[in-house]
Amino acid sequence: MCSDNAQPQKHQRTILGDRESFDEVQDSVLTLMRDFGFSDHDLFSIRVAFEEALANALIHGHQGDVGHEINVTWLVTDEFIEIEVIDQGMGYNPETIPDPTADENLTLPSGRGLAMIHAFMNEVHVNDRGNHVRMIRHKTEE
Repeated sequence: MCSDNAQPQKHQRTILGDRESFDEVQDSVLTLMRDFGFSDHDLFSIRVAFEEALANALIHGHQGDVGHEINVTWLVTDEFIEIEVIDQGMGYNPETIPDPTADENLTLPSGRGLAMIHAFMNEVHVNDRGNHVRMIRHKTEE
């Protein structure tokens, strides 16, 4: 149950691709989740998936250019959290991403971000262009 002052409200922030911006937006989301009584397991899951989505926006969407903006929106309720990450890049086709668990891909230095997002979230949606991910995780009952 949310605290008396926590009401479901969609939040939006435009950030740059630097560590400080990533940490600030993640801390805002996690603080709000705590206000709504999400478990430590849920907080960990969101931290991992959110970090991967932001890293993908920076590394793949913006080719590492920290000067490009990343739009982030989030909604936390008593039942779920929804996060959207939108980069300004060219996008990609998620169907072309190789399976990171295949033997030939196990030693590759990257390629696990989307798999981790899918592992920690209940729903993951990527737009047709491939530059907008929407992730939903339902609150775990303890």
